[in-house]
Amino acid sequence: MRQPSVIARRVAAVSVSLVLAAGAAACGPDDNDAKGSGGDATPHKGGTLTVLNSNPQQDFDPARLYTSGGGNVPSLVFRTLTTRNRENGEAGAEVVPDLATDTGRPSKDATVWTYTLKKGLKYEDGTAITSADIKYGIERSFAPELSGGAPYLRDWLVGAADYQGPYKDQGGLDAIETPDERTIVFHLNKPEGEFPYLATQTQFTPVPKAKDTGTKYEEHPVSSGPYKVVRNENDGEHLVLERNTYWSASTDAERRAYPDKVDVRSGLDSSVINQRLSASQGADSTAVTTDTNLGPAELAKVTGDKELAARVGTGHFGYTNYIAFNPTVKPFDDIKVRQAISYAIDRSSVVNAAGGSSLAEPATTFLPDQKSFGYEPYDLFPAGDAGDAAKAKELLKEAGHANGLTITLTHSNAKDFETSPEIATAIQDALKKAGITVKLQGLEDNDYSDKIHNVKTEPGFFLAHWGADWPSGGPFLAPIFDGRQIVKDGANFNTGLLNDKSVNAEIDSINKLTDLDAAAKRWGALDKKIGEQALTVPLFHPVYKRLVGKDIKNVVISDWTGVLDISQVAVK
Repeated sequence: MRQPSVIARRVAAVSVSLVLAAGAAACGPDDNDAKGSGGDATPHKGGTLTVLNSNPQQDFDPARLYTSGGGNVPSLVFRTLTTRNRENGEAGAEVVPDLATDTGRPSKDATVWTYTLKKGLKYEDGTAITSADIKYGIERSFAPELSGGAPYLRDWLVGAADYQGPYKDQGGLDAIETPDERTIVFHLNKPEGEFPYLATQTQFTPVPKAKDTGTKYEEHPVSSGPYKVVRNENDGEHLVLERNTYWSASTDAERRAYPDKVDVRSGLDSSVINQRLSASQGADSTAVTTDTNLGPAELAKVTGDKELAARVGTGHFGYTNYIAFNPTVKPFDDIKVRQAISYAIDRSSVVNAAGGSSLAEPATTFLPDQKSFGYEPYDLFPAGDAGDAAKAKELLKEAGHANGLTITLTHSNAKDFETSPEIATAIQDALKKAGITVKLQGLEDNDYSDKIHNVKTEPGFFLAHWGADWPSGGPFLAPIFDGRQIVKDGANFNTGLLNDKSVNAEIDSINKLTDLDAAAKRWGALDKKIGEQALTVPLFHPVYKRLVGKDIKNVVISDWTGVLDISQVAVK
């Protein structure tokens, strides 16, 4: 996931930290004795669910969305070949069938994937969904005017690198075959055992060619899910969804679709959203948010109120905040300097700067601590909670810096509790104890992003973060450490500029595996191997804390998204 915000707009570690909210079936580790809000906790159909968000649901076209697992609000309208398992915690990190009868049938070398559609699938107008519609939906995502979706298909599909979409090339993609109305076959350039994960992206949504209105399609996309769009104002600022009467639960084991109507209102200040959810007056009593966390001050207030605390959902998404080194810049070309900084880091102060232990968990591995990623616990530079200044000084002396060192840390001025001044200052204070003077270079968010993602301007020492496109080690490690993904004339995410043939080869080898559990173990081992080069200092994994209205029931939070799954919520 290309450097998402802490809100995880393309949003998904510990499986026991799930949720406790009114009517929820699971609880967090500190809430085992808490109860719901009373009354009948059994979810029922009916009513209106209100969604209060900061960010508008822009580009509501399946071709243009970059989501994880099909997204949250989008997954109410767009069904895909596969989807995320809509369950709490670790079980929710699994990929399951959606429009397809299974998660895909690979060829022996995983270069060909075949899917069969379920019987009885229909659009909101009652017409049948066909494999040709899915092929067309994918093809239109290549059109330059509909760009914005995940980039994998252009890289993975045979002959797709220069394809410009069906508006310019009506011949389509030969790499996608539809031998009949229920069968679709994908031909890939190389083995990709994780293709079922990719098939959860909204680009795999069926689009009827006859109803395609190009860039205006987002105003009324044809629904394949339980809800249809009846209003889309100001490019997703106000969305109103009502039931798609042709959707059948018999073909959809994942979406519960309890409310009759979903009213999404965006462009709100985060503090206003949390105030409204806290008060839960009128329609706000049956409201949720899909993009706004509780901040440190708000969480402190909520924690002191038993009724509010019972309405807080807790989740984890595959996401790591870290320090990045550019080893082409002195003194970071010396691994001993990088190791010294790794030992000097005081993770307890960094966690406090990120909002405290309720909102951040210390990290010593680059991979998030979830099973699906292949998490293997390790701490190659053990510094305890407060850092090991003595060990850091020892390494600096070996590197020829017995009298200390002065370096510059680049960070963002955005108040995101991730790459912002609070985190930078905590690092500055910790390294001072080891004889390292840190000068802070704060940049406005756009300038910061441009600087760190350009090979020509990338600083030697800066704050960064990465989130997963799906819960696996592949889309987490490859963009950051695969040398073939270094981009010299565009946005680059391989911050350490690592181009290690053995690492590249292992990435290719793991990608061939269709046994995702076996692949996960090898991703974990590769994470540790890369960690030995000290190209990053993992700092923390964020924790998501979000309020729900007092009459919300059936809260489900998976380790795929880390936030409430709107498809499961009931208001009655």
